[in-house]
Amino acid sequence: MPQTIDQTIIRIAEIIINELKLEDVTPETFDPDLDLIDEVGIDSMDLATIALVLRDEFGIRIDEDDYPTLTSVRIISHYINDKLNSDE
Repeated sequence: MPQTIDQTIIRIAEIIINELKLEDVTPETFDPDLDLIDEVGIDSMDLATIALVLRDEFGIRIDEDDYPTLTSVRIISHYINDKLNSDE
């Protein structure tokens, strides 16, 4: 069953919050436009870990070359939806 962008954003936020063990934030209050590197402070290892979890969660391939472009939850959600729609 296809997910909406909003559902995808919430799920990605859940994954990021869980993987980074962020406190005082919920998927619903996580700003999907925050820059994950500059504003949240994740590093390349965190991003690689998150990409692996997203790959398993959504069943898509995320190219390592694309990692630098995945800078916000909203961008990641569009990336995932594009991948899901192109693979069908």
